[in-house]
Parts: sequence; structure tokens; C-alpha cells
Amino acid sequence: MRECFLAVTEAAAGDPALTDDRPQWFGHPAQLARLFSTEAMERFGYYGMRALLTLYLTKHFLFSDTTTTSLYGGFTALVYLTPLIGGLLADRYLGSKKAVKFGAVLMSLGYLTLCFGGETAKPFATIDGQRYEVVVAGEGDAERQYVVDGGRQLAIKGNDDGSVSLLGPDGSEARRIAKGGFASQGERSPWFVAIMLIGLSAVTVGNGFFKPNISTMVGELYAKGDRRRDAGFTIFYMGINLGSLGSQLACPFLAEAYGWWAGFGLAAIGMALSWGLIQFAGPKLAGYGETPAAEGPDRTLAIYAGALLAVPVMYLLFTNLMAAPPPVAGEGIVGYLLGLPILGKVLFFTFLVSVIAIPIWSARVGTRQEFEMMLAAIILVVFNVVFWTLFEQAGSSLTLFADRNTELSVFGLFEISAGQTQFFNALFIVLLAPLFSALWKALGNRGLEPGIPIKFGIALMGVGAGFLLLVWGTSFAGPDFKVGLIWLAGLYFIHSAAELCISPVGLSMITKLSIARIVGMMMGVWFLSISCAQYVAGVVAQVASVETVGGQVTNLKVSLDTYAGVFQTIGLISAGIGLVLLLGSPLLKRLMHGVK
Repeated sequence: MRECFLAVTEAAAGDPALTDDRPQWFGHPAQLARLFSTEAMERFGYYGMRALLTLYLTKHFLFSDTTTTSLYGGFTALVYLTPLIGGLLADRYLGSKKAVKFGAVLMSLGYLTLCFGGETAKPFATIDGQRYEVVVAGEGDAERQYVVDGGRQLAIKGNDDGSVSLLGPDGSEARRIAKGGFASQGERSPWFVAIMLIGLSAVTVGNGFFKPNISTMVGELYAKGDRRRDAGFTIFYMGINLGSLGSQLACPFLAEAYGWWAGFGLAAIGMALSWGLIQFAGPKLAGYGETPAAEGPDRTLAIYAGALLAVPVMYLLFTNLMAAPPPVAGEGIVGYLLGLPILGKVLFFTFLVSVIAIPIWSARVGTRQEFEMMLAAIILVVFNVVFWTLFEQAGSSLTLFADRNTELSVFGLFEISAGQTQFFNALFIVLLAPLFSALWKALGNRGLEPGIPIKFGIALMGVGAGFLLLVWGTSFAGPDFKVGLIWLAGLYFIHSAAELCISPVGLSMITKLSIARIVGMMMGVWFLSISCAQYVAGVVAQVASVETVGGQVTNLKVSLDTYAGVFQTIGLISAGIGLVLLLGSPLLKRLMHGVK
């Protein structure tokens, strides 16, 4: 990364006399380069691990789609829930810098723990209450699953009506099992499942300390009213995706070439480098993210000990999530909420309390203007839930769609793996982020930049349009019920453009609309909204679940139709909600009192 120390002076929009005499990096404070690199390496680790996780659960542990998407959604939800606490602890006791370093250590250890997954689970099937051995033969598209029945190997074929046919060597149907009578399972070691959950738990807690506070440090680089803030957060956001771009290619490659341990090991190395960048920053970050002055004894060690004790708490939440029965139809919204696992209840009620209590608190301690600005922030946070619920299908249902119903050949030259398809998002962010940064800056100089609510509305309509594009692509699927890779890449292109309209803008919005003394907690609330979205995303992905045996679907046509139906529904809903937000943007603009 090249640092350019230029004698750049740029006037802030609110005060033309305000100048910045600090060393500069591409027109921004030079410290942005260090934070950019730190976040890039942290995201290298996280997204490298995420590119593997869903496939690791379905192919190594042989969990069903329902269990996999539930666990994946719960994990990503907790990754965004813990920043609510991590931001608060940093605001009051640790300071952002110390919190970031501690979080980096925990996350690196978590990725390292995931390297120890043991042997692949052994598949078996339960047919009408009786257990049968399952063998898997072949590789790739030629892979087939067979039930061993009395010494015979019968091929498994799912039917459109939900029943399962067992086929003899000549292709004739030897046996048909009615819908619900065939259950595919895996015999896995409880010990290695526990190790995997401990690793995810450590990552969850560590991220709570890292994620909100690195963003808060970026906000500290800019004075109030500095018009470079949005552009700075967009550059910072490009760093996130620059890091993830490399890992989403490298980690799946190593996992396929050498084993799952190699992919997770590379993620651990990336996270360790992130820690090194902030640990050895020296005077470059002096004065930013420092420990706040506080009365009483130093609570640092107590907070670290509490964080380590939180790891088994996360573990229990994961086990509860995996054991929770699916909701029963007909019980209504109250029955559904009461039937949620512990994590679902915690997320729902924490978010509900936050969006109600924070405006009330703001009305009591702040001015009318501060209250209205905080109210606008909370309203936008609620819309943020919708966006990330749909966008975060990338790591679950879209990855499984890529594995099952996408032709992964790149112009017939070579093939990529399903996990590597997630790199499209990072690639397009890296390519588009400079353009969006320049666009917002140019429009801002001319007074034409769209307001934050309009950007949010565009993002919601965009994420819906991406899904509708992919649904259109399914109509061109071949006889193998697979769509061309170009359609999935098109979805990620539209989603990436939509993401740039909401995510870096949202981070900047929080720092501009929040009352100064709780900006860290508000950053946590922002991530809490994403946490709720991640959980709901897991529920949506469960709706798209299909029957698998030994990690492979039994009927690709049913799989394609299921994904297309779910993607069409959520695409239309998102586009409609985005339109509602665009229509309501004038009201939100008044509540924001000139904040852009």
C-alpha cells in the first residue's frame, strides 16, 4: 500500500476556513491508510472463512440445509450482535484501539480452531424408521448417492412430488418412498462438532470488540462538517472488499487442494496480520481511539476475562439454535416469537428495546434537533434490516445455488468453485468504490448529491433487482437445470452497486446523526440491525432448503424451482419497500436538519 504524504488542504462544507494540516493520503488524513490496511486484513480472514462455512457444514459435517442455514444465520447474527456490547465497552472503558487489538487476537484463535474438523461425517439414511448405509461414488457432476439395501446399491433419485425413488443398476425403480419417509443424516463426531462451535464462538466474541471500534476510529479522523467523510468511509469500505477479494479466491482453493484446514489456516494468518498492523502502529495512530479518562480502577483485565467467559455462552446459543424445532404453522406472530430459540428472542427484543429506548433517551437529554436527528437515524436503521436480510443470502442460499444449480465454467477456460463465487461481490466493490467515491464528491460539490434516505431507497430497490435478474436467468437453464455463471455474476454486480449506496453511507450516517457521547453505542445499534437481518436471512434461506443426501441434492429441477420461487418473492418485496422509502425521503430529510 503506497502512502502519499501530500500537503493537501481541503475546506469543510460547514466552515470554509477549516483546514487540515495533517499529513494526507490521497486527500484524506494519512491515518486512514493504516486503518484501511488493518480492516482489509481482518476482512481477509473473515470472508475467507465465510466463503467456506456453508459448504463446510453441508459437505464435511453433512448437516441438512435447514440446520446449515440456521447455524450460518445464527453465527452471522451473533457476529453483528456482539458489537453492541463491544462498542459500549470501548466508549466507556477500553478505548477503540485497545478493543480492536483484543478482538483481533480472539478472532485469529477462532479461525485456527476451525482447522481441526476431524474426518468427514459418514452419510446414512433413515427410511420408514429403519437405518440404511449410504455410499457416495464419483466426483463433481458425476457424483451419485446409493442406499445399501441387502447387499444391493440402489441409486437415490428425488421426485418432483417430494417422494424418493431407489433405482436398480438398470435404472428401473426398485422402491419408492413416500414424501416424508426418507431422511438423510450424517454420523459425525460430537467432539469435532464441539470444536467447530468453539471456534465460531471465539470469532463471534472477538468481532464484537473489533468491528464497531475500527469504524469509530475512522470517524474520529474527520472534523464535524468535513465533506470528505462519506468519501473517506467509501475508501475504507473498499479496503474491506480488497481484503475479502483475495481470501474468497485463495481460501476455497486451498480447502479443495489440501483440505478444509488449509483454507481456515489462511484466514487465521490474515487475522494475525490485522492485529500486527494495529499493534505496531506506533505514533501513526497516537491520539485516536485512546482509552477514555475514567474514575475508579482500571477495568481492562476484568473486561478481557468477561469476554473469555462469553465464549461458552455463545457456544450454548449455537447448540440451542441447532436443537430448536421449526416453527409450527398457524400459531400466529406471538406464537412464532415465543417459539424462537434463545438467540432469536434475544435479537428481537434487544432490537425492539434499542429502537424505542434510544429516541426516548435522546428526547430527555438532548435538544429537539438532536432528538429528531437520532429519530431519523433509528428509522434508517430499521430499513437497513431489510437490505441485509436479502443481501446476506450470499453466504447461504446463493452459495448453495452456485454449488447445485450454476454452471461454474468461466468462458469454457476453467472452473471456479461454489465458494469462490462470493468473490464477485468483493471484485465489484473494489472496481466500483472509487467511482462511487468520486461520484458522491463531484455531486456534493455541485449540490446535487442525493440524500442518505434516497441512497437507502436505491439500495433496497437494487438488491431486489439483483434477485429478479437471477430469476430471469433461471428461465434459460439447460437440461442439467443449471444457469450460466454470468447470471450469478450479474446479481452480484447489482448487489455491489446497491451495497455502496447503503453500507459506507450508513456508517458515515451514524457518526453524523448520533449524539457524540454515544456514537460508539449507536455504531453497535447499526450492527445490531445487521445482526437481526442475518438471523432473518437464515430463516429465508431455510425456506429455500432442498433435500440432500451426502451433501448432494436428489433432484436438481426441484432445487432450481425452489430457489427461483424464493428469489422472486424476496426480490419483489425489496423493490416495493425501497419505493416506499423513496417516497418518504422528504420527511426524513427534514428530521436530519441538513445532514447529508
